[in-house]
Amino acid sequence: MQDEQDIVHRAQRGDKEALAQLYETHFDKVYRYVRLRIGNRTEAEDITQQVFLKAVGSISTFKWKGIPFAAWLFRIAHNEVADHWRKESKQGTVPLNESLTRANSSAGNPHLVAEHQSDIEQLMTATKRLTKAQREVISLRFASELSIAQVASVMGKSQGAVKALQHSAIVALREALLVGEDNEER
Repeated sequence: MQDEQDIVHRAQRGDKEALAQLYETHFDKVYRYVRLRIGNRTEAEDITQQVFLKAVGSISTFKWKGIPFAAWLFRIAHNEVADHWRKESKQGTVPLNESLTRANSSAGNPHLVAEHQSDIEQLMTATKRLTKAQREVISLRFASELSIAQVASVMGKSQGAVKALQHSAIVALREALLVGEDNEER
């Protein structure tokens, strides 16, 4: 934690190496979080870049209050995702189905590609049945690989609340996926 504080303080003073180190340390987790929330690879990359641009632009306002730097970044990411969905709902655009592009350009086994895509679609459908808070916990815990404490920090909830949300989300996903399998077998 002290090392990260030092890096953040250096970044706040304009140290480009420290900024690069923060970017390298957190980019993959922020990207996975955004990608899970958005679904579109290209848009997720753009939004992740926006997160880091905003973070660099306002890093001087970051203050240590017992909350990890990652929590601050994920709050920015959360806000960027919310802005994205607000804009999308106003524009009424239909996203390009990346899976079709990937399946058409894949040199792999078409059967495996279809199975993989089917699994992803089932999971995405099941995830839509979760509450907003459950989806947030699942994406932060598993896509971004944050600890319970970090997720609690990002969401402004207690660790117990995060554990309860995670448990209920996993139970709901398991039930939804099992129902999906039962329907396929018929």
